[in-house]
Amino acid sequence: MAAKVPHWHSYLQVILSRESQRVEQFQKAENILLIVLERVNAMDPRFIVDYSRNLEALEFALCAAEEEVTMEVPLGIDADALLMQECSGEQSDSEKVTHGRYQVPGTCYLGIPKEGTHLENWTKEDVFSVVDDTESSGHIVPGKVLHLLKELIVAAIVHCKRQFLIKPGELSAERLKEDDMQLPLLVSSGWKMICFNIVPVMRRKQGALKLDNNGQEKGFPQGSMSKVTQKADFIPASYYHWRYSTKRPILNLVQIVSTLKGHRLDGLCLLEQVNHENWREEGKKTGLTFNHLKMVLLWAAHFFPTPEDWTNLEGSVYRLLVILLCCLVTRNLPHFLYPEQNMFQDDGLDLSSLYPKVESFASNPERFLKFHFAIKDNNTYPPMDNGLKTLLHLPAEDSAYWGTAFFDMLLNKFQVYSIKDTQRISAMSNILSKTKKMLNNQS
Repeated sequence: MAAKVPHWHSYLQVILSRESQRVEQFQKAENILLIVLERVNAMDPRFIVDYSRNLEALEFALCAAEEEVTMEVPLGIDADALLMQECSGEQSDSEKVTHGRYQVPGTCYLGIPKEGTHLENWTKEDVFSVVDDTESSGHIVPGKVLHLLKELIVAAIVHCKRQFLIKPGELSAERLKEDDMQLPLLVSSGWKMICFNIVPVMRRKQGALKLDNNGQEKGFPQGSMSKVTQKADFIPASYYHWRYSTKRPILNLVQIVSTLKGHRLDGLCLLEQVNHENWREEGKKTGLTFNHLKMVLLWAAHFFPTPEDWTNLEGSVYRLLVILLCCLVTRNLPHFLYPEQNMFQDDGLDLSSLYPKVESFASNPERFLKFHFAIKDNNTYPPMDNGLKTLLHLPAEDSAYWGTAFFDMLLNKFQVYSIKDTQRISAMSNILSKTKKMLNNQS
């Protein structure tokens, strides 16, 4: 293993050397956009400027490519006073997400109660639609909110340019013509343009995600789960409907992971770079994304909870790899906060072609731990290891395999298992024996 260390750390050092520069680029572009949003707020105080952008800066620094960034614009409203009405009659079963006995709303209306509110600013025609309902006087319509915000942004950009608050070429609104549930603006970072997707957001305490237990908290400081899920963000899902967004709690969990000792975040950065350099098909937008890898990181932090798991860079990367490989084979990457949602669903991923690329890296990482500054070679990948794939299928057949002992067994197979904990070694041995018996019975 000693011979491998320079490869891993040299590759990581190149990645880390550009993080501070990327943060500076992000903040420069963000400052330009904040000038526009401050003008939007001056024209219509219902739209709030959110200056707490550390989470987004962290995410941008960790990404290997200049991907699109979400800029949330909170709405200045007591969102807890609104009625959350799920679209049960119009909502398909595929839109509903259940976590244990709690249902996380796929889409919903946010209605204004008929009595006892002080929400007159939100009953104006530009954001509101009257309905005949026994409880609410009508709904705040996300499509109208987006349309109004778009008009305000365009007016704000014109004002800022006339007042020389924005220099020529610093901001482009050409993509605002796109009809979507977010408003894209291209902003200069000084080096290249960054796409910020502007999204209005309702923030509530009521209706926040509830977990059946603290099982997912293993590997995180006590109280982490309740802290990151104590508020609920709702963003536009369609013209009339809002949906629950887990972007903020997931980013909060990644930030918590960044404060823990060890190579957790280094492992994420390294795999994100390898994905960008080797696993994504050139010229195609579909492929494994940073959002997928963030979810893999959180499961890895959960299943490998001790500092001992993360002292070695190579071992840290493999802790993410064994979970990723398992998810690719079973075609299911569970959402960390409500595992019934499959993150691979409807993403247009070719999991069959992606698996051999990831397995090839796991089998021979040194050939990938280098940067490609010229045209990429047409990499060929060795045949799939059927023995490994058989093991990786087990969690889909028996949920008992979706646990630390099973992934410890996979680490041992890749010869990167160095845990001294006798209980974990015993649990790994037991599941290995169980697996051998089952495979022998099948043969």
